[in-house]
Amino acid sequence: MRESLAARADALRERLDAGEVLSEADRGFLEKAGQALTEAKSKALLRRTERSAKILLGFRPISLISRLIVWVIRGTPLMLQLLIIFYIPGYIFDTNPWGFAEGRFVAAAIMFIINYACYFSEIYRGGIQGVPAGQQEAGQVLGMTRGQIFWKVTLLQMIKRIVPPMANEVITLVKDTSLARIISFQEVIWAGYAFLKGSHGYSGLIWPLFFTGIYYLIFNGVVSFLLGKLERRLEFFR
Repeated sequence: MRESLAARADALRERLDAGEVLSEADRGFLEKAGQALTEAKSKALLRRTERSAKILLGFRPISLISRLIVWVIRGTPLMLQLLIIFYIPGYIFDTNPWGFAEGRFVAAAIMFIINYACYFSEIYRGGIQGVPAGQQEAGQVLGMTRGQIFWKVTLLQMIKRIVPPMANEVITLVKDTSLARIISFQEVIWAGYAFLKGSHGYSGLIWPLFFTGIYYLIFNGVVSFLLGKLERRLEFFR
């Protein structure tokens, strides 16, 4: 009886030893498989990085041109740009392309769009670069495409970062519309100043200028409120 029990105990020990050996083999296999998978993902990430670098280098002339345009627009006064876009085409083509009824408004609108697009582009660039690069690399390792990484990882975090500077630029844009009077566009300040110089049968009236200031104050207050509310809605993405 004792011999049979001892034999059973030996057999059980052998099975346990075999199980330990098997578990060690399993762990070794899993470690090797994990290493191989990590190496494969690293190689895939390297290939995608090289492909992205080639794409960027291929569009280098466009990048240089866009940077030059942004540098020129940001480095020159908006008032000078309004004068150039409204008057210079007439000297070059011997005809005024803004000669129609709403020409001054269209010229001013185009210049404001170009000017602030350059400023916004720098804000967008800073917002994208502000997102940690490790998150994009993690998305690539997980097999996400560049579009999926941008829309699902980068975009929402970028929006959170760019809302405050964009609010400042929008408020500045509203106030800069007063510069359109340099090309004789009748904007709000023009209307208030007309009462001061007597264009409407009144002269020396200063109070209309105060009303123009109140108009800008109310308009910018509404813009600040809406953008502040948007910023609070995006607190989740901090």
